Amino acid sequence: MSRLFYKQSAGFDWNKALPVGNGKLGGMIFGNTDCEHIQLNEDSLWYGGPMNRINPDALEHLEEVRNCIFNGKISEAQEIMLHCFSGIPQSERTYSTLGDLYINYLGLTDYSDYERELDLNDAVFRLRKKSGGDIYREEIFVNAPSNVMVIRLYNDNSTPFDVDVNFGRMTFYDSSFHDADSVYALGSMVGDDYRFAAGITSLHIDGEVSCLGEYIVARKVSELVILFTAATTFREKDPLSYVRSTLSSARAKEYAVLLEEHTYDYHNLFQRSSLNLSYDSEMDFIPTDERLHLYNRNNPDNGLVTTYFDFGKYLLISSSREGSLPANLQGIWNGSINPPWGSKFTININTEMNYWPAEKLGLSECHLPLFDLMLRMNDNGMITAQNMYGCRGTVAHHNTDIWGDTAPQDGWIPATYWVMGMAWLCTHIWEHYVYTNDRIFLEKMYPVMYQTVIFFHDFLIEKDDCVILCPSLSPENTYILSNGEKGHACYNSTIDMCILRDLFEDYLKAAVLLEDSDEAFLSTTRRLLTKIPKLSIGRFGQIMEWPEDYEEEEPGHRHISQLYALYPSNQILADDKDQDLIEGAKATLKRRLSFGGGHTGWSRAWIMNMYARLWDNVAFYDNLTELLKRSTLDNLFDNHPPFQIDGNFGAISAIAEAFLQSNEKRVILMPAVPKEWECGTFTGIRAYGGASYSLTFQDGKLLSFTVKAECGDYQTNVRYLKDEFPVSLSHNEVKVFNIFN
Repeated sequence: MSRLFYKQSAGFDWNKALPVGNGKLGGMIFGNTDCEHIQLNEDSLWYGGPMNRINPDALEHLEEVRNCIFNGKISEAQEIMLHCFSGIPQSERTYSTLGDLYINYLGLTDYSDYERELDLNDAVFRLRKKSGGDIYREEIFVNAPSNVMVIRLYNDNSTPFDVDVNFGRMTFYDSSFHDADSVYALGSMVGDDYRFAAGITSLHIDGEVSCLGEYIVARKVSELVILFTAATTFREKDPLSYVRSTLSSARAKEYAVLLEEHTYDYHNLFQRSSLNLSYDSEMDFIPTDERLHLYNRNNPDNGLVTTYFDFGKYLLISSSREGSLPANLQGIWNGSINPPWGSKFTININTEMNYWPAEKLGLSECHLPLFDLMLRMNDNGMITAQNMYGCRGTVAHHNTDIWGDTAPQDGWIPATYWVMGMAWLCTHIWEHYVYTNDRIFLEKMYPVMYQTVIFFHDFLIEKDDCVILCPSLSPENTYILSNGEKGHACYNSTIDMCILRDLFEDYLKAAVLLEDSDEAFLSTTRRLLTKIPKLSIGRFGQIMEWPEDYEEEEPGHRHISQLYALYPSNQILADDKDQDLIEGAKATLKRRLSFGGGHTGWSRAWIMNMYARLWDNVAFYDNLTELLKRSTLDNLFDNHPPFQIDGNFGAISAIAEAFLQSNEKRVILMPAVPKEWECGTFTGIRAYGGASYSLTFQDGKLLSFTVKAECGDYQTNVRYLKDEFPVSLSHNEVKVFNIFN
């Protein structure tokens, strides 16, 4: 069984609590003995409503900024950008905690035989503790179909016990009250315009349960089931009515029915892919935190690796579901009124990284909330494009929020004034399509691609045989001019040119599929595509990050933006004929790491993906080891620091990349599997074109692979080492290939 388990509670440490969620509702369970504590989230509870934050001084100063950059007056350009391009107010809305649920056990003392676990196979938290000769248990899960958190309290001997249950919140609720069987809490984030409601109710078979003040009071019960839900006016006109009706519907179901409903729904997603590696099963008796601390290059623990992989899948399913918001910087798990970076959607890599594993692991539905957000951003971005830059189309900068805000966030030169946020997000549209062949989806999202492309038609400057994008940034790095001046603003940063190339190419491919007849627009896009500068090699043999080979203030910077072309893009491939770029990518990574790169969790995960793409199984595994040793918390959350969920998702994407890599022309099997993973299986991994693959390997060699055409007819060439296998399948056809080496 794949699980996280511990021999002690989290105490007061949020980073040791265990997460549960269904995309909309989230909880961090501390597992405390006398008083269980569950920190609660509802994904649409953000501080405040939509705002118009566009700086009215931007447009009239755009040409001045460009001229300063072209003439090397970087400090002057950046000063103008700070004053005239920053959003007003500078900050978008921030994600907030909903509050805390406390379950106070009365009269139980002297606990022993304590254990808490998070069962990743079934998405259920369980706790066991012994007191007074009885073993008391908790079972907690968040049911997605019914949208309720379910908390079951009982003991093995059916001995009656007493508990009190209540809400709490750092900044309180506006009001709370109860009816005959439920307790409710109400609040507002901006006057009466943005409101929320939460509620708890209970099921019991004996004893007495009543609602008093803010408490559900249970006396002499042998089993108690608590149900919790919440809502905001983001989705519901009347959140309180929604909470009441949702709790009423859930109360009409028995606990076993709620559990069965939850399990069926979760298994439908979680069981689509599975990674199994041979390992010493005796390690399963070691608590997860101790096991994590033991892990190193000399003590490989494949069981911990598969648990970490399963945990990443669990987190994506639990934080991003159809109808929910996308996973933010912390998924949905945020215990603060004022979280780091507002726990928003940072779209200069972090939000994109959250969805790197989605298509590969057959979790395409989990990808959908990102596209819903993009549709909200589109209209806002059109206003931003016109008012800030005098351009048609849509644009977004490096951050957005629940409302799809597209104006610049903060006044931080290295990141704020970056115009590529929507462009990078648009690459996910094509990625979703090539894994699913979903034409209806592509038709729905095509206008966003079109509006993003048309923005660059207007924003780009054509000079000689080249396009110029200005102002530009390489998030979030700093270069040094020959005179010692430090700068951020530039033109044609490498990542911007690579994203632009992907955007134009993806759009043109979509246009062909959808039979777009606007030949004039398509012709302009094709012409601009040919004028995008190619990648360049610098004096250290590295891929250049800027159009000039500047010195860097931080050669070990966490962002490795110049290698976007290697990953997540397919512009540099390990089997490409352009060996200069492959060697340049290797030199770039070597230089970054030699100066201390990979010191944040998500950056290390990105490096893992890059080494997988370079088919370097040793470097891939070394960086996985460093991620687990240095950037993973006891509850297996990724540590930036502080906690950011993108590293979890980036890492499981890299593990998938080690086993299978695909593009529109071919599939490569096991290109970067480390020697430590000698035997096992990987089932259900997806490839471009809508096929699923299952691999069986032993002694480091592929024994067989199975291909199923999941999304229509499927054709490709599959490569393993020097062998090639042409694959041609009709829809739903399955074929097994046996390998003899």
